[in-house]
Amino acid sequence: MINPFIFPNLGIPASCNTVSVSIIDTTLAIAGIPGSAFYLPEIQGNKYIAAPSWSFLIQHPKLERNLVFDLGVRPDYENLPPAILDQIKSGNSGEFSVEKGVREILEDGGFNASNLEAAIWSHWHFDHVGDPSTFDPHTALIVGPGFKEKIAPGYPANPNSTFLEADYAGRELREISFEGEGAVKIGQFRALDYFGDGSYFLVDMPGHAVGHIGGLARVTSNPDSFIFMGGDSCHHLGELRPSRYHPLPQNISPNPFTSFTAPKTPCPGALFQKILRDGNRTQPFYGVSDVGVHYDVKATADTIEKLQAADRDNILVVVAHDQTLTGVVDFYPKTANRFLEKGWTKKLRWLFLRDFANATGYEGVVEGRSPLFEKWNNS
Repeated sequence: MINPFIFPNLGIPASCNTVSVSIIDTTLAIAGIPGSAFYLPEIQGNKYIAAPSWSFLIQHPKLERNLVFDLGVRPDYENLPPAILDQIKSGNSGEFSVEKGVREILEDGGFNASNLEAAIWSHWHFDHVGDPSTFDPHTALIVGPGFKEKIAPGYPANPNSTFLEADYAGRELREISFEGEGAVKIGQFRALDYFGDGSYFLVDMPGHAVGHIGGLARVTSNPDSFIFMGGDSCHHLGELRPSRYHPLPQNISPNPFTSFTAPKTPCPGALFQKILRDGNRTQPFYGVSDVGVHYDVKATADTIEKLQAADRDNILVVVAHDQTLTGVVDFYPKTANRFLEKGWTKKLRWLFLRDFANATGYEGVVEGRSPLFEKWNNS
């Protein structure tokens, strides 16, 4: 048995202030993109990504200020810039479907989107930018460092851009800085205390794209619990786990293959031993792909390593395309603030292992995997 490392003190500024967070199902389903564009090595039965896309509504009850983090894909995707539309038509972006935009989802759930102070892009890729033009002009668009210098302008001013000038036309385009007023350090991450009261932090998570950022929301105090909005810091939780803080257990519970009908029947960790890199139970199944789409491979790997130190029971790490949330968490219009009380982190921690069922030789029914996953990986 391997003893886990003791978690370091992240140094999150103390506060009794909290925000309310809802995880938004943006209705996007995307599949058919080779996982090797993001992570390696290829593991049998998990060749293609098949994933949703999550966004977040952040509400500060005392200040009556509201944010939305990430916007998924716009439903009228035929209006995307040619650089992306041509990719979609070529089939290089796999297949996807989307039913609604985030503003429509918010208002269908009873939230008045006119009360949004800002929309935050974790980064500027088409499956995160949505359609900011649907929001009121007073809703600012927040982007990460380097966006204005290295990425803007949008299409058509830049004919090769993957987003539109219309996304930020007529509204404040606010590029944040992790230096100066409000700047703090959370673990090894640079961060910004957005409201200035310790309730919500924007986090510098470089690597996948220029200006890639995340968010850390304090959702309860005494005891503290947090939701970490990881964006595209990783694309499969096999890039995050196992780790020195979470070695692969000898017995895995809930069982990742029967998590809904027989969760208490443990799954032996030895089943996954042969697909570990170098047989190392403290190293993630996947490393960052150096032949894919990441802007900076080393920075991406460093970001994941920093995130591992925050991956603990009282911090719910949600990356944008984690399909394991379905069937476990409550989605908007409900809030996710009671995740610690409901045990979501423990239920979710090893659930991604179900994607490796074929590689282990498991022959039973695997519960919870999406029809798109089965179509692309088991047909």
